[in-house]
Amino acid sequence: MKSRYGILIQWSDEDDCFVVTLPDFADGVMQPCADGSTYEEAAKNAVEVLELLVETYQEEGKPLPEPKTFPHQSLQVA
Repeated sequence: MKSRYGILIQWSDEDDCFVVTLPDFADGVMQPCADGSTYEEAAKNAVEVLELLVETYQEEGKPLPEPKTFPHQSLQVA
């Protein structure tokens, strides 16, 4: 699935794993919404949750949230 939705992955000392939040879906989904014992596992789980969310929204006829984007800026590497 190709999407523009952001995924935030952070380490949680309390949970002893990486936890995932989906900022664009913060109003409609309990956060964090996925986790993983490795960063890669958390990312994989995040994509699965994101795919399910998009599919569910579409099946229920709910409008998808507008993806948050950063304003266009030229990146300069030192």
